[in-house]
Amino acid sequence: MKYINCAMVALSPINRHKTHQVMVGGVAIGGNAPLVVQSMTNTDTSNAESTTKQIIELFEAGSEIVRITVNNESAAKAVPKIKNNLVKQGYNVPLVGCFHYNGHKLLTDVPECAAALDKYRINPGNVGFGEKRDKQFDVMVECAIKYNKPVRIGVNWGSLDQDLATKLMNENATSNSPKSAEEIMREALVVSTLKSAGRAEELGLPANKIIISTKVSRIQDLIAVYLELAKRSNYCLHLGLTEAGMGSKGIVATASALGILLYQGIGDTIRASLTPGVGESRTQEVVVCQEVLQTLGLRSFLPMVSACPGCGRTTSTFFQELAGKIQDFIRNQIKEWKKVYPGVENMNVAVMGCIVNGPGESKHADIGISLPGSGEEPIAPVFIDGKKAHTLRGTKIAEEFQTILTEYVVKKYAKP
Repeated sequence: MKYINCAMVALSPINRHKTHQVMVGGVAIGGNAPLVVQSMTNTDTSNAESTTKQIIELFEAGSEIVRITVNNESAAKAVPKIKNNLVKQGYNVPLVGCFHYNGHKLLTDVPECAAALDKYRINPGNVGFGEKRDKQFDVMVECAIKYNKPVRIGVNWGSLDQDLATKLMNENATSNSPKSAEEIMREALVVSTLKSAGRAEELGLPANKIIISTKVSRIQDLIAVYLELAKRSNYCLHLGLTEAGMGSKGIVATASALGILLYQGIGDTIRASLTPGVGESRTQEVVVCQEVLQTLGLRSFLPMVSACPGCGRTTSTFFQELAGKIQDFIRNQIKEWKKVYPGVENMNVAVMGCIVNGPGESKHADIGISLPGSGEEPIAPVFIDGKKAHTLRGTKIAEEFQTILTEYVVKKYAKP
């Protein structure tokens, strides 16, 4: 396994692993295109109304491509309705159909579904079994060619082609230098992915219509497999842990795995496969992806708010409340701001809790406020572009700072 050199500088597009560019709807993936955020619905696709609603929710949160389950005929027949619902409401969202087991049948029996989708997701481990596997895989690829659609060939650890895995295990057993079972399973993932992509090309699907992925749930395996994929091919790469988990565990695991690969220039589109809590919004996975990309300096989605963690000097919750209000305010405003104030997503805001690091951090931000710590005089200097511009006092500091922030955006980012 490779380790990151701490002396590495921030990535720029030229450092990325060179891959073919694939168009999914109107969204470019790979090549020199910006990294793309994806998500997936968890509604019953046959319910066109609820699925449309969640797609819009994910798209509004920043998901540039949305995947939906197509698992039966009623779901397949609902796909054109969902697409029409989106168009009627003014949303041009690229839709990916996720097929398992019966995708060959659904794509041929419901041609309107095949035509409406912008991409097909094929898992070679469960397109069929025995002699039917290759034939049914071929049918799905031929549908993609017929309707001029790209495909994602997504191999999963939990549904790996067992015939291939057994073959590699047997070959390894007779080798003079046998590898570990873990190494063989990783190799099986890579071989299955590249073999399937190669077969798709043999059938006539060009490389610029193919995206590949190998989803596993362990960070070490994911990194090792994608390093090999990047070494052995130039296919567009979709990154993500499968079954990342819930809460902080899922977020940390996803950020760690994706961060390591992205920092080495590997990856063209990402998803955070988080398990939402009961009643929680599905959009958290979109936010996590955006924050991973923005933290690495690969894309900017909304202004970053820096806030100190708090300590014994900040026993008051005032600065925490202000940081939360400012973060929420920015999220609520960013969609409209982007239309009028180009570049506002690159703005840095600091909300600091006391005099120790507050003034310095605020000076380094585009706009920042250093709040008084516990027992300190209730004076809050505001710094704009490195210089002290205002001093706020009293009980309306939050509201006054929000007004100053809005004025700053208008002044700095307004179109000429």
